[in-house]
Amino acid sequence: MPDTSQSTRTATLSFDDKTLDLPIYSPTLGPDVIDVSKLYAQGGVFTYDPGFTSTASCDSTITFIDGGQGQLLHRGYPIDQLAEKSHYLEVCYLLLYGELPTGAELEDFESRVTKHTMVHEQMHRFFTGFRRDAHPMAIMTGVVGAMSAFYHDSTDITDPWQREVAAIRMVAKLPTIAAMAYKYSVGQPFVYPRNDLDYSANFLRMCFAVPAEEFEVNPILSRAMDRIFILHADHEQNASTSTVRLAGSSGANPFACIAAGIACLWGPAHGGANQACLEMLREIGSVDRIPEYIARAKDKNDPFRLMGFGHRVYKNFDPRAKVMKQSADEVLELLGVENNPTLQVAKELEKQALDDDYFVSKKLFPNVDFYSGIILEAMGFPTSMFTPIFALSRTVGWISQWKEMIGDPNQKIGRPRQLYMGATERDYVDVENR
Repeated sequence: MPDTSQSTRTATLSFDDKTLDLPIYSPTLGPDVIDVSKLYAQGGVFTYDPGFTSTASCDSTITFIDGGQGQLLHRGYPIDQLAEKSHYLEVCYLLLYGELPTGAELEDFESRVTKHTMVHEQMHRFFTGFRRDAHPMAIMTGVVGAMSAFYHDSTDITDPWQREVAAIRMVAKLPTIAAMAYKYSVGQPFVYPRNDLDYSANFLRMCFAVPAEEFEVNPILSRAMDRIFILHADHEQNASTSTVRLAGSSGANPFACIAAGIACLWGPAHGGANQACLEMLREIGSVDRIPEYIARAKDKNDPFRLMGFGHRVYKNFDPRAKVMKQSADEVLELLGVENNPTLQVAKELEKQALDDDYFVSKKLFPNVDFYSGIILEAMGFPTSMFTPIFALSRTVGWISQWKEMIGDPNQKIGRPRQLYMGATERDYVDVENR
């Protein structure tokens, strides 16, 4: 929490016959923040901010975003540098512990994660309880929430060691659970993790290997998968992260909190955006229909919108998209687009949109969801797996934010207030008199 004694600036709020001086805090990066936490106690009023678009719900040292400048930093490190020079488990260490690891620290961390990639054998039975056509996100929400029933030794949030064990377990086991959800959805046997493979290669093998055949993971695909994981690892106080923090503020166990984050991420306005993008590309269907859909996107009276272009936070460009585009180009060069009409449409739509003054002037550039959907489609993932992959990528960010919140001695249970517009007090009327 900010040190109130360090605030030398105030904002004056006047209403009715009251005048309040509210502390102003200056962050290391980003806009100043006016502290309204005592506004109700001192002035008897609430602030009104639907969607919390102008509200800082916490202070954090993990991730910084400047949407106007197209900047995304993890612990101060630019996302493009991490995506180019690092790998996912090293980024996980950075998010969890605040600094890039030494060689020995990274080796120890990777070893701890690798030892926890298996799930309890009894958890296999959970999957057979779902309909065979259940969405993988429905399965993941249930299974991750049920982890608290299997791992009792890491649910005491007051014990720093148990918090640490829970964090490692979730980073290690989410790829296994996501792969199992996929295998169950396509009617194939589960593939156990192989601890001699790196994190991304292991996930791809668990998804696409079958017992009757040898399976080798192409390093280009493994690297592309690793970049997808890195670029989705954390994104400040978005809807799902705020959900994890709010659930955690009640003292809920970490597995329940992450399950809550997965459920929130499932929404099409959040984690489902790359799936919506691929569905749009399939609706367009062929390259010759692209001008028709571009014209529709420009028509204010047409409800059609180009999915995968522009971003809620980034008003200039999505810094993750440049890195993802490079991976998309590498994957498509490896796998080809000639026989895939959806990928043909994606490549041509990208070209035409970037050449169109309408989209350029409005800064509607392809975002990370556009390119990640292309990559996952080319790899052979169905759209139903896009959000589960997002979820396993984001798990480390959720855990880092949760650990930071739990470690704050001033943390209180979240309790947003409301602008009540309902009926005033009225007396009950017996049913025969209504």
